Amino acid sequence: MGKESLRKRKGENNGKEDGESIQSHEPQTMNLQKQVGLISGICMIVGTIIGSGIFVSPKSVLANVGAVGPCLTIWAACGILATLGALCFAELGTMITKSGGEYPYLMEAFGPIPAFLFSWTSLLVTKPSSFAIICLSFAEYASAPFYPGCDPPQVVVKCLAAAAIVIITTVNSLSVKLGSYLQNFLTAAKMIIVTIIIVSGIVLLAQGKTENFEDSFKDSKISVSSIGLAFYNGLWAYDGWNQLNYITEELKNPYRNLPLSIIIGIPLVTVCYVLINISYFTVMTSTELLQSQAVAVTFGDRVLYPASWIVPLFVAFSTIGSANGTCFTAGRLVYVAGREGHMLKVLSYISVKRLTPAPAIIFYGAIAIIYIIPGDIDTLINYFSFAVWIFYGLTVLALIVMRFTRKELRRPIRIPIIIPVIVTLVSTLLVLAPIISAPELAYLYCVLFILSGLIVYVLFVHFKFNWPQKISKPITMHLQMLLEVVPAEDITE
Repeated sequence: MGKESLRKRKGENNGKEDGESIQSHEPQTMNLQKQVGLISGICMIVGTIIGSGIFVSPKSVLANVGAVGPCLTIWAACGILATLGALCFAELGTMITKSGGEYPYLMEAFGPIPAFLFSWTSLLVTKPSSFAIICLSFAEYASAPFYPGCDPPQVVVKCLAAAAIVIITTVNSLSVKLGSYLQNFLTAAKMIIVTIIIVSGIVLLAQGKTENFEDSFKDSKISVSSIGLAFYNGLWAYDGWNQLNYITEELKNPYRNLPLSIIIGIPLVTVCYVLINISYFTVMTSTELLQSQAVAVTFGDRVLYPASWIVPLFVAFSTIGSANGTCFTAGRLVYVAGREGHMLKVLSYISVKRLTPAPAIIFYGAIAIIYIIPGDIDTLINYFSFAVWIFYGLTVLALIVMRFTRKELRRPIRIPIIIPVIVTLVSTLLVLAPIISAPELAYLYCVLFILSGLIVYVLFVHFKFNWPQKISKPITMHLQMLLEVVPAEDITE
């Protein structure tokens, strides 16, 4: 199942090697195909960002700042930060049109070690924990109607979450188009519930339900630590603003569609989030919102009764959509890291019949299921946010560094340098604030885990010991036959 048989099958013996260039100009070979247009790009951003966060995080943001005014301010500020971050990623994504998100940018700017540490942390911590959090949120909302008046049993929640991971992983392994169509359908479903909540809130405001907004900054508890943790929870709801950079190689006309999707998608999400929070506060006081098990369900019970069953149903659709978007894009990171020799080679292989990175997606789903077993949503979110903002900061710093070290690269989009400087400073603050003000062992474990990647890098990537290859060769061969996968073409060996 090597390249020769593959080329006979494809009838392309004259494919030219293009692996050295930074931009990917693939012909129709055994590669990921360009099947994602502008509408699908916007749906990927909106659909992945609006997931479980806006239905879970309002409570956590409010708990950290203590009042309605600062809470709404944090939500708006998180949206602005996500937009600025995404603009930085738009420049990076059009300058280096490779899939894999931050990975190829760190590789170009700082070399293989930071890129390896990013892929190591992402593949084993941030991406699977994010997938697990979303599927746990889905399971909680989906099982809530069957257990009125009490919390659903943990066993039920975890089994449902695991089932969701298996289904999403299967869909994305079978077809890029199927994954993309599912994303578009679920994005439409979540926009319906978002519209219902926002319109209900506007109607209630017009009827004069404004008492919860009077003295909105009273009793607020503002400190560096509380703002940092509130930002963590708010930004968790916005996570996904960089998703399109993971699938740049599959975007039709990335120079136009990548920045356009970002400029339309993220401000749209920010407006929705602020309006949804305003709607929540029209029917709940701060105390009631903090006591609610599932904020959107409480809102539905008070405003939409007897049709309140609509809310948990559509929230379940919304979270599944977010999980699908995360799986669709994160599978590409495993694929790119495997392609560079930073992960098991088989993970970079592509399905012969379906042209999807099936081994990468299956690997990712398996790790996410492991995270569900001890899963506690709040702890996972803090752990995830801390790790992810270290690398967001490093990637935006890479943009600043490459302005000076890689001047020759073509930049179809060039943003003012003040934007990446602001994003780098804010991400540094976000990483340091919780450690300084409320140190926890979880942060230390996280840093140690990231650094432990150095040992793996030195042993298996730098020195390339023979014995792991001897063990992995027969495994790779059997997996190739079982999954019908082959190496991608047009990649430098």
